[in-house]
Amino acid sequence: MIILSKLADYGVIVASHLAAFPERQITAAALAAEARLPRATVAKLLKALAHGGVVAGARGAAGGYRLARDASAISVAEVVAAIDGAIGVTQCSIHEPDCQRTNFCSTRPHWRRINDVVGTALAAVSLAEMLPGGLFLATPSTEAAKTSEAIAP
Repeated sequence: MIILSKLADYGVIVASHLAAFPERQITAAALAAEARLPRATVAKLLKALAHGGVVAGARGAAGGYRLARDASAISVAEVVAAIDGAIGVTQCSIHEPDCQRTNFCSTRPHWRRINDVVGTALAAVSLAEMLPGGLFLATPSTEAAKTSEAIAP
């Protein structure tokens, strides 16, 4: 079974939530409440997503986070890579392995090809496509409404 890390999964949830309200800037605390994720986890994710160029943050009383670009221009692969690094189904598909079998492993080239297919599939899906019906159905929290103008879903 191939499973993304829990942080990468949560990163996609957080980024998709931001995509649902593109004009709004939201604090980490308000985003955590709306996404129903732990506050510390969301803060960690936002830091990684900002470092990866997925979100932009602003400091100060009116500060908060929003997507750095249009949701249709940000792929799920970009979000996952910002959280977990390079996407790989096996260690040898993304890094030169420390494996003793590297020089004679008959499966290594096939894993690289499988890794490329998985990466291409994740890159083909944008955050905009992750929204159900193109809209986010949750109601913004009161705290978020205070800190920014929320767009009605």
